[in-house]
Formats: sequence, C-alpha cells, structure tokens
Amino acid sequence: MNKILPVIKVLIAVLFILAFAGIFYPLKFFDLQATALLQRIMVNFSLAAAILLAALLILSLFCGRIYCSFLCPLGLYQEILLLFFRRKGTLRPNRPCKYFLAAALWGSLVGGTAFLIRLVDPYSLSGSAASGAWVGLAALILLTVLVWFKKRLFCTDICPVGTILGLISRHAVNKIYIDRNSCISCGRCASRCPSGCIDFKNKTVDNETCVKCLACLSAYPKSSIRFGTEPGTDIPFSPLRRQMLIGGATAAVFIAAAKYGMELGKNIADKVKNVILPAGAGNAKDFANRCLNCNLCVQSCPMKILRKANEDYPVVHIDYENSFCDYDCNRCSQVCPSGAIKKITLAQKQRTQIGVAVINEETCIKCGLCVMKCPREAITKEDGAIPQIDAAKCIGCGACQNACPVKAINISAAAEQKLL
Repeated sequence: MNKILPVIKVLIAVLFILAFAGIFYPLKFFDLQATALLQRIMVNFSLAAAILLAALLILSLFCGRIYCSFLCPLGLYQEILLLFFRRKGTLRPNRPCKYFLAAALWGSLVGGTAFLIRLVDPYSLSGSAASGAWVGLAALILLTVLVWFKKRLFCTDICPVGTILGLISRHAVNKIYIDRNSCISCGRCASRCPSGCIDFKNKTVDNETCVKCLACLSAYPKSSIRFGTEPGTDIPFSPLRRQMLIGGATAAVFIAAAKYGMELGKNIADKVKNVILPAGAGNAKDFANRCLNCNLCVQSCPMKILRKANEDYPVVHIDYENSFCDYDCNRCSQVCPSGAIKKITLAQKQRTQIGVAVINEETCIKCGLCVMKCPREAITKEDGAIPQIDAAKCIGCGACQNACPVKAINISAAAEQKLL
C-alpha cells in the first residue's frame, strides 16, 4: 500500500499537468472538483454535476477527506512538496476561525459572485498558477512557504472546500484512529502528520483536520495507527453553548456575505460589459461572476484568442488582435468545469452570436478578403462597393477582422449572446 499510494498520486498529478497545459483533458475526471460542481448546479442546474457532488460528499462520509490528498490539485502539490520538506510535524488546535472564512466565501458565491472564492479555491488557484497568471503564481509561492513552516495549514485552516469536507469527515465511517492497547506513544505517527491532527500523548486523532494522506500508517512500528471503523466511537450531537455560538455567528457571516456578494457582483459586471466572451458565456454580468479563473479554457484554446483576467478585465475574455475564433471549434465550452461557459454542441456554437462585425468605411480598401473568409456568408460585396455585413448572420468570430489587411473591421461585443 505504501508503494501504491504515491504512484496513484503521481499519476493523478500528471493528468492535472496535462490538462492545465491544454494537452489532454479527461473531462469526467476533472469535473470532480467541489467548487466547480456547486457552481454548475447553481448556474444552470446539471443533474450530472449534482450526482458527482453527491458522490464526492458520500466519499467523504465513508472515507474522510480523501479528496484533499488524491483529487485536489493544490493538495497534490503540497504532497509533492512534503516529499522534500522533511520538517517534523506538531499538534495543532482545531481553530473555529476557518468556519467564518468559509461562511464568507461560500456566502458570497451563493450571493451571486465567484470573485472572492476564486482567490482561495484550490482548483481555481491551481489553474491560475499553471497558466502563468500572477494571482496563481503568487498563491503558489505563499503556499510553498506555508508548507515549509506549517505543512498543510492551508488545508486545515484556510481552504473553504476543506472546511466543509472536514465537518463531514468528523462523522465518517472510516477514520484514522489509534489502537490504545498496542500504542507505545512513541510519537512517530504525529511527527509524520502534515495536518497536525494526531495527539499521540492522549492517543486521539482529529479526523476533521486529517486530510487522509495516510503518511502516518507507515510510521507506527506496531501498526497501532489504523484506517477503518473505530469501535465504539460514534460522535453524538452535542448542543454545547460554544458550538451553538459558533454556529450562529457562522450563519450570520454567511448571510452578510451573500448580501455583499450581490453588490460585488454588480460592480464586477460593470467592468466587463464591453468585452467579447466565449460562445456559451451568455452575458458579461453572469460570466464575470461565474468564472472561477481556472484558465482551462485559455490553455485549451487552439487559436489562442482567450486571455486571462487582468487589471482591466477581471475574467477570461476574447482578444482578436492576433487570431480569430475557429468556426469548427467549441473546446472552451467542453472543458469549462463551472458552467460559466455553458456546454454547447458545435452546431450550437456555430450559431451563437458573441458579437457583430463593423466595417470602417473610411479605411476599407474594398479588397473583398473578408467576404471570402466569413464562414457564415454574412458578408456580401458588389463590384467596387464596400462590403456589407448582415447582422442577422454574423456571429462575431473575428475571421473577417483577422483577414482584413488594413484593420478596417472591428468586432463589437454582443450584450446578450443568442442563437441565430
């Protein structure tokens, strides 16, 4: 088992790297990301997403936070770092501040914007870093430093996904536990634990913060630390005053964050109302607040027209400066895990109007190249005349703009994408 688990983690990590590099995207596997699944359910209810999210929660209920060490790209990154960072682990308390942070982030998401949660969500940060975005790279550097000093503190005290899965894992069927009869309290398991969840003196394990990396299983000399169903340790519901106060405060933070998310969503939408968006994005307001900035679409675009979020536009957007949208490609809608770009067929994409071409009559030289390049036959031209664009046929793919030798054509973004 100790030899198989690292191999599995390496294989999954390689798949993530290939996906984020735009080389290979095993769709169903990478749809199993918690924040993206929830977003897809809220954005445009998906039965497949609901089933996958339920499967993820059930997996956590049976096996604990196995997701954090085997399916989370940022979790796998930390696992790799820990192969080189051999610092001794220490016991850490389970702090309630993470509940308030999670409530604020999830509340803003439910309120209508993913802007805040994508700054902390492990999947979003992984994609952002893999694509070279400064937010993701900065997060990766900070995380590396954090792992060096505190091992997996991000997973136990910061990550909003980990907080939810941790609450479920407290009541998981299978847990990490110590056999009190055979344990000799040597502390080797605790020294290997990256989450600081093993109290070897009292022979207890905090399965809420345990990320199920299973590093401790190979550390104990007499196999006294185990993974399975611990006999006679069901955790009954206890309405203690402290838990009730924390729960009430967390609920208040969630409600306040949801209201704030509504206002923040409106402000973000104002910044992107004039940008051209991928087919399936709908409109600027919805897309700006749904996009997780994982940048899978950016990495997967064969024409390289999709741009990462920047200081001017806080979300992914189209730039036709050097290329155009291939009429026979709908890859971005197929790889988007959050539903920000709706999954549409190629036929639907070819009829989706994301913008309209506009000709500058003063600079047009009447060469007619735009007519030949238009895949929709939306441009016509009479001899010696300026080409005419039929807005009822133009989808704004940018092929005409790219072909124009004097840059006399520009694409104006559609306020609301529609099928022609």
